[in-house]
Amino acid sequence: MKIWYSFELGIYVKSLFYVHLDCPIVGNPLNYKEIIMTLGLVGRKVGMTRVFTEQGASIPVTVLEMSANRVTQVKSKEADGYTAVQVTFGQKKAKHVNKAQAGHFAKAGVEAGRGLHEFPVSEEKAAELKAGDIITVELFQAGQLVDVTGTSKGKGFSGTIKRHNFGAQRTSHGNSRSHRVPGSIGMAQDPGRVFPGKRMAGQYGNTQSTVQHLEIIRVDVERNLLLVKGAVPGAVNSDVVIRHSVKKVGA
Repeated sequence: MKIWYSFELGIYVKSLFYVHLDCPIVGNPLNYKEIIMTLGLVGRKVGMTRVFTEQGASIPVTVLEMSANRVTQVKSKEADGYTAVQVTFGQKKAKHVNKAQAGHFAKAGVEAGRGLHEFPVSEEKAAELKAGDIITVELFQAGQLVDVTGTSKGKGFSGTIKRHNFGAQRTSHGNSRSHRVPGSIGMAQDPGRVFPGKRMAGQYGNTQSTVQHLEIIRVDVERNLLLVKGAVPGAVNSDVVIRHSVKKVGA
């Protein structure tokens, strides 16, 4: 299932086949904003394992614990300038919660969580939720495609070969000192400087990263677990955000 844009009708269409201008529209009209502005979940990466199909095939999966997401605030266009749902997840000790956060959680009537995250949603969806509501893994279903965002593992100070996939220089034939150096980084007298954004050695990893189009293999409602096919960014016990796939629509 893919999303095609019809220039003739000026709408997005969900269809299995490409939509030609001279062909009738196949599928149901779909507003692209509805795909982007959907609710998601925040949780924790537990680790990786594998599950077996009925045919005996092994599927590598990442286990994501989506402890009950609690709605702390519903933002409206009139009051805040945009429409979104703010949620918190997990638990946080009282001694680690400052007065501003404690007041915010108390106003919503929810337990203090590990952090706050916002999901832009449509006005219709925002009207269905209120502070104190619980969002569970039932938001997703098996076979659906999702995008998972996390913080990649930090790998420390790394050279250009590891960090930017540069090619190494010769190991012999006159090259005795410059095997893994990037080479020249500047230009001639004009402009006589190194351009901003030049790929060089530096901190590698520990950045926000998103893996798209991962398939949900299993949804465990009792334990608030999602089993996602493949690997997701981040170390074990790190926070992850899971949303409906933006570029592809599954299930």
